[in-house]
Amino acid sequence: MTTPVRHKRKKLMSDINVVPYIDVMLVLLVIFMITAPMLKEGVKVELPQASARPVDVKDQETMVITVDHQGVLYLDDRKMEREAIISKVARIMEFRPQTEVVIRGDRRIAYGEVVGLMASLQKAGIQAVGLATEPAPR
Repeated sequence: MTTPVRHKRKKLMSDINVVPYIDVMLVLLVIFMITAPMLKEGVKVELPQASARPVDVKDQETMVITVDHQGVLYLDDRKMEREAIISKVARIMEFRPQTEVVIRGDRRIAYGEVVGLMASLQKAGIQAVGLATEPAPR
């Protein structure tokens, strides 16, 4: 009589091969490193230079209104008409009055455009408006 043949069972492997995950993470890291600076660009304007010290940035929300060299207005990098910007900013300020409003005016635009925008904001009830500038060369 023959003895039954017993097959050795393979042990289950409980380790995870992480090499493919590391490869994927490195690829994602490179993608984000390349695209992050592109996302921050926004509307291209040449700001006027000033020798004023930078204002301390608090943990407050800031709305940025940009006037490019052609006089086109943007609210947080979205192109909008002046009336739409004024009404939207006024509505936001009703619910979050601590929100800061900053105007980034291109240095090639007429000074009256920026002053007119500031006056429109004041008529809508926004009292504190900041102006963005570039630091002056030393």
